[in-house]
Amino acid sequence: MFSVYGETGRLFRGAMEELRQVTAVRAVTRTRSIEPSNPQIMPSATPVGAPSHGAAPAGQRSPLAAYAQASAAHATRHPLSRVADVMSRGVITVPASMPVLEAWQWLAEQGVGQAPVVDARHWLVGLLTRADLLQPDKLPLPGANSLVWRALLNQPVAEVMWTPVPAVAEETDIRRVARVLLDTHLPGLPVVSEDGAVTGFVSRTDILRAVVHDPPLDLWS
Repeated sequence: MFSVYGETGRLFRGAMEELRQVTAVRAVTRTRSIEPSNPQIMPSATPVGAPSHGAAPAGQRSPLAAYAQASAAHATRHPLSRVADVMSRGVITVPASMPVLEAWQWLAEQGVGQAPVVDARHWLVGLLTRADLLQPDKLPLPGANSLVWRALLNQPVAEVMWTPVPAVAEETDIRRVARVLLDTHLPGLPVVSEDGAVTGFVSRTDILRAVVHDPPLDLWS
């Protein structure tokens, strides 16, 4: 299930096919990844056949025992099919009331290029990107008075953020999210609860990382 949120709350909720017709979704196709510029690599799974505590050294196990252990490892795997299986939950958010200068510094400190914007209830209302803040049409003219710059940097994020912004629910099929990302050229989508609270972010990298580290081959079947 997909949705679109703005400053007045949820503006749309529906299926992927309906989302494609929402004008607001097309307006945010220039956004970039919300992930850290140097994200930590997820720890890889225990290699198949690796000895457990108290197990005999690999050289002393029979091929049959190794096969049995490998089969057991595969039996415990489950297919990754929902956003909740791959999403990043420690997403960086920015309060809509935060001054632009503080928001810029906060994003730089966190190593991210953009972040979901939330209101006082932590509900999604928009998206802030550092790149958009540097657009020539949003900056004072060369030689502008310092007061103009001060006014720009002191205004709240709500005045410069992207809004409305698309989002997705945790139970949504990953394949549908991938389709939306391909259609809109977005790097990812904020993940929200039923009431619009931001619970995470799912990006192309999240999906690819999950496939690389523990390939759920039946995901795309």
